[in-house]
Parts: sequence; structure tokens; C-alpha cells
Amino acid sequence: MENSSSLYQQWRLVKDSIARYGVIAGGMGVIIAVVMIFFYLLYVVFPLFLPASVEHKVSFNLPEKDAGKTVLLDMEEQNELAARFTDQGKIVFFKISTGEVISTESIKLPEGTRVTSFSQGSPTKDGIEVYGLSDGKAVLLKHKFDVTYNQNQRVISPSLSYPMGEEPIELDASGAKINAITAQIGATITTVVAEAGTAIKLISFEKEESLFADEASVNKTESLIDIPAGGVNKLLLDKDGSYLYVVTNNGSLLFYDINDKSSPILKHTEKVVEDTHKITSVSFLNGDLSLLIGDSSGVVTQWTKVRDKDSNLVLKKIRSFTVSKKPVIEIKSEQRRKGFMTLDGEGNLGVFHSTSEKELIKEHVSQELVKSALSPRANGVLLQSADDKVVFWTIDNEHPEVSFKTLWQEVWYESYDKPDYIWQSSASNNDFEPKYSLIPLVFGTLKAAFYAMLVAMPLALMSAVYSAYFMAPAMRQYVKPTIEIMGALPTVILGFLAGLWLAPFVEENLAGIFCFMLLVPLSVLLFSLLWEFLPAEIVKKVPEGWDSALIIPVILLSGWIALSSSLTIEDWFFNGSLREWIKINLGLGYDQRNSMIVGIAMGFAVIPTIYTIAEDAVFSVPKHLTVGSLALGATAWQTMIKIVLLTASPGIFSAVMIGLGRAVGETMIVLMATGNTPVMDLSVFQGMRTLAANIAVEMPESEVDSTHYRILFLSALVLFAFTFIFNTFAEIIRQRLREKYSSL
Repeated sequence: MENSSSLYQQWRLVKDSIARYGVIAGGMGVIIAVVMIFFYLLYVVFPLFLPASVEHKVSFNLPEKDAGKTVLLDMEEQNELAARFTDQGKIVFFKISTGEVISTESIKLPEGTRVTSFSQGSPTKDGIEVYGLSDGKAVLLKHKFDVTYNQNQRVISPSLSYPMGEEPIELDASGAKINAITAQIGATITTVVAEAGTAIKLISFEKEESLFADEASVNKTESLIDIPAGGVNKLLLDKDGSYLYVVTNNGSLLFYDINDKSSPILKHTEKVVEDTHKITSVSFLNGDLSLLIGDSSGVVTQWTKVRDKDSNLVLKKIRSFTVSKKPVIEIKSEQRRKGFMTLDGEGNLGVFHSTSEKELIKEHVSQELVKSALSPRANGVLLQSADDKVVFWTIDNEHPEVSFKTLWQEVWYESYDKPDYIWQSSASNNDFEPKYSLIPLVFGTLKAAFYAMLVAMPLALMSAVYSAYFMAPAMRQYVKPTIEIMGALPTVILGFLAGLWLAPFVEENLAGIFCFMLLVPLSVLLFSLLWEFLPAEIVKKVPEGWDSALIIPVILLSGWIALSSSLTIEDWFFNGSLREWIKINLGLGYDQRNSMIVGIAMGFAVIPTIYTIAEDAVFSVPKHLTVGSLALGATAWQTMIKIVLLTASPGIFSAVMIGLGRAVGETMIVLMATGNTPVMDLSVFQGMRTLAANIAVEMPESEVDSTHYRILFLSALVLFAFTFIFNTFAEIIRQRLREKYSSL
């Protein structure tokens, strides 16, 4: 017997040790997992905040120096070949790695004429250039770099094409020289604007194809614009050929609507630099919605089209960048992002991003710079100095869009009339300006959690207190498991029902829903009041703790009356539609999937969590406390308020915090029961987008390691940090409550 007892005790000790170390291992595993999640999120997010850099790669003498003065440098996206356009009408293609000339092309210049102006259209895959000549004519050309593969080896071949033919086209019949010129080539319309002599000429060539003709005919439209005071410094056409910008020598900017090529309309005139300064460089920002204007004081300003109070398009300065104290001699915009590069009079290279308003790079690269070319991928720059040297630098600038301002402050985006908080991460073209404000997502997260807790907290806590303290044990055996089993419902099912059934039902019975919220509580209170006045012999027939069962028919009946009278209420009081009445009288729109739907659905999901923990906390209050209170003459209600709730307050507080954490992190319900629109509107009739839902929606479509991808991880890190900090404070408060009321 002694041996068997000893073995039994030893086996118990072994099991105790296994259990103890198992619990320790499990707890440590949870802590390690949470820490690893945090550091993985940090690992993905960290590159967003790494600084940009440049690195010198190669330098060589200017290719074909005798071909003339450089008017444009350009390079292809692989950073292998470049092109140099000269004032003699020659185009020199050369290798970036060595400066070796690949080929040299020349435009057809009539005898006795020379190049008097040059312009490049919006940088695209196929570059568009136009030469203005001294005889009033112009030559339009495109250059491109064709990529082929020979035995798995990439081969890049440069080529030229002439959309309007190799022969120069006549712009001015009098033969006056072209002092300034610009052009854009569209699918059917080619637009050329030139300043020659006494006027600015707007000429468009429109192709018209006929079913019966083999070749398309060309219709020419010509109109004149007066030369503004101060003379023309530069002409710019947007990529669609819809708007013309005229920069004057006295620092003014004129903005014309030329959608009707025969009748251009002056929309706005703006003084863009001070009288003591001069405009030294002008360029479109990617998308041609904004102009970047550099001046002699070393400042670059961004001007964009906005609507004034009368809905007229005007030009507005939305931000400025201080490059240096020397003149800005050239501005080059990125082709795929809202960044740009600057060269100043001291030989400094600067890289900026317009949306984030960040100076990313400032590097002294030469004593005096003449021309530059920015790679289409913005990962390389080709520079020509005054001593006819060409230098190639690589740029490491992966995430210029991210700054504290773009994430957490109002930003003035292009095409918007004022700064705002906006999340819009993608669009259909490269002209799009990404909008990565996390404020609408944080707002949506808190809004969804607020309405969910507004529904869940009163119902769950009151139910917990009643079932734990007042309800009969036999009835509690049915009620508690029923509510707890609600927590087993998949949230995707709740979201599905909320989006496809509850949202249309609430929309059709909106008046009935509000009537339900008023009538049901009033009916319960009225029934309770009447119950107090019933004869004692009737009241005593209902077993103690079962009286709540009598309220169920009252709730069902009053709820049915409220919902069935919805249409009648709308006809009598709201002209047939409560939604329209709210819109007209309160100015509030109504989205079918809105905060009210989220509150009901997510509140239904949170109720079991709060109820279970709070009910256990109330039920676990020591009986000697309640019995002692009752013995001293306190009523059951006084005992519950003064003793039970205070003693159970740490558990109740934990229940609320865990429920709030569940509401903040909920994904599927808000994903399916809201419009997922990242708007900041307190209205209960508007939807929202939460951090969790945004991650679920956009993560599958984001490019790995892109800025969008990393910002989604950043939003996950924000959510992680929010719940961690909030739960830490909640635990501190809970511990203090436990210490305060543990002596009861």
C-alpha cells in the first residue's frame, strides 16, 4: 500500500510539473508570437522611412560635340541608351555606360533656315518633340526605344518617326521666325501652338476617316491669341491638348481653355513670381494637372487648377519648395510619380516629392550644369555640365510619397479645392496622385467600434447583471448557454446577413426601426409599472426569477407593431419617405450600408463576449457579501448597486475592454455591411472604412514591397499598437479596481 501510495504521489508531482511547465511554455509562446508579429510588421514598414540617396556611376565626354548645343537630353527606362537633341536639328543616340554613339539622325532643314525654338511634349513612352524654324515652319517628331530579345539578350534600338511628315509644316505664312513653340499629338488631333511675330498661333490638325476613301483627310483649324504684356517666355500644352499655359517674361501665367480650337478662352491670369524675381524654369508635374515654376530666387512653386466659389477654373499655388539661393535652371518631372528633380545655379541636384512636400536628395554634382535627363523609372539621372562632360548617377528613392504629413495631416491634392484627409491608393493610370492618409481609416475604425459598443454594452451588461443576480437558476441554465452560443456564429455569416438582408430591410422600414427603438423600451417600462400594481396573489403565481419571461411577448408584440406601422408613419409625418425627409431637412445622405447596420450586426457579434465575462464576474461575487447586505436591511437593488457591481467591476471592465478590442479588430462584418468608403462623417446614415477592412480589401491587389503594400502593413502596425496600448492601460485600471475592491 505504501509503495502504491508513493508511486501515486510521484505521478501527481510529475503531472503537476508537466502542467506547470506546459502553462509556462504556452504563455511564453504567446508572448514570443506577439513580439515576432510586432517585429515582422516593423521589418516590412521600416523601409518607408529610409532616406533617398544618389551614387555616381560613370562620366564621359559629350557625344558628337560638333553636332551643336544640347536642347534636350532623354534616356530610356533601362538606363542603357540616351538621346541628345541639338540646336542644329540633330539627334544623337549613345550608350550611357560609355558614351559610345549608336547613331545620329538629322531633321530636314530647308536651305537657309535654322532652329529658333524647341519644345518637348509630355514625357511618355514615345517622346514628342517639336522644332520651330526661322522661316515660320516647324518639324514634329517622335523618338522611341524599341526593345527586342535575341537569344535571351535584350536589344534596345532607337528610332525616329514623323507624325506630320518629314517636311516642315507651315505655321506662319509671313515666314516670321518661331520664337516659342509647343505641341501635343493625340489619336486624331495634333495641336501646335507657336509665337511668331505679332501673335500666338493655335493650329490644330484633325484626321477624319471616310468609309469610301482609302486615306484620311486632314482638317486644319487656326486661331490667334494676343501676345500678353511682357512677351512670351514659354508655351505649354497639357497632354490632352485641352489647356494652354502661356508664361510671360514679367512673371505672369495665363491659362486658356482650348477645347474649342477655333475659339480659345482665357480662363485665368496669375502673377506667379515677385516683381524682383524672374521665371527661370517651367515644367508640368506628372499628369499635367499642375505646373512647377522655378524662379531666380531658388524657389519652386506648384500651381494647379481648382474651382473658385463660382465654380470657375482658376490657378492656385498649393505649395512651394526652397531649392537653394541660386536660380533654378531646370526642372524634370518623374513620369510615374508626383516627384521632380531640380538643377540650380550652383550645380546642385535636388529631388523632391510634391505630395509629401519632402526634399529627398540634395547633392552637389558639378560646378555648372546645363542639361539633364531623368530616367522614366526615376532611378537614374544623366547630367551635362558646362565643360561638355556627361555624368550618370543612380538614384535610390523607393518611397518618396510617405511622410508624417501625408499619413496624419491634411494634404492639398491636385484637383481638390482645399486640403483634406483622403485615402485613395490606386487608379487606372500613372497620372494618379496616391492619397495615403490613415486618418479616415482610424476614424472609421473608431466609428464602427463606437456604434457597435453603443448597441452591445447596454444589452450585454444589463443582461449579465440580471441573469447572474436576479434570474432563477433554472432559467439561467437556458439563457446563458443560448447567449454564449451566439459567439460561435462566424462573423462572415453575420456580415453576409447584415449586408444582404438587414441593410435592405432597415432601408425599407427606417421609420419602423426608429419606432422600434422607442416603443419597445417604453412598452417594457409600462408593463413593469403595471406589474407593480397587480394584485399580490397574481404576482406570487409567477416563480421568483421567472418574471422576465413575461416580457418576451411584450417585446415581440411592441416590435411587430412598430415595424408594421413603418409605412403609415412615413406617409403621415414624412411625406412618404423618411430618407428623403432627412436629406431635405437635415442635409444628411443615406447609404444603404451604413453605421447603423454595422452597429447592429457588430453589436450582435460583441454581445456574447461582453456578456459571458461580465456575467461570470457578477456571479462570482462571494455570497456572504450579498447575504450580509440583505441581512442588514438593504434591498436587492441596493445590494446589487453598492456591493455586487463594485466587487465585480474589474471583471466588468475587462469584459468591456475585450469587447472593444473585438470591435476594433473586426473585419468581415464591416467589410460586408458597409460601403467601405473612407469618408469622415459622423452621421449614422453614412458608411466608413476601417483599418482591418482596408487591409483585407487592398492587400491582395497590392504589389509586394511597393509603397502601397508597406503602408498597408503600417496600418496593421497602427492597429496592433492601438490595441496593445489600449489593453495595457485597461489592464492597469483593472488591477487598480481589483486592489480597491478586493477588501470587500
